[in-house]
Amino acid sequence: MMRTSKAAKDCYTEQETADALGVTLARLHMLLDEHVFNDGTSRPEELTFTQADLALLGFWQRSSPNPKVVRMPKRV
Repeated sequence: MMRTSKAAKDCYTEQETADALGVTLARLHMLLDEHVFNDGTSRPEELTFTQADLALLGFWQRSSPNPKVVRMPKRV
């Protein structure tokens, strides 16, 4: 779980999200491309994120492949 001493915001920029997750902007884009924009649609130029988005992105950042978990195939 992400912990911060700052008050939660309603909306986070891409850079704020990457900073909160402790990753680079390139890594954030990779996570988005792998888990969200994987159906052939392109990632929008500018995105904003909520606290729930940060939680899910943090989970994806920390998760490693697990043979007991059936992952959805990538859309082609």
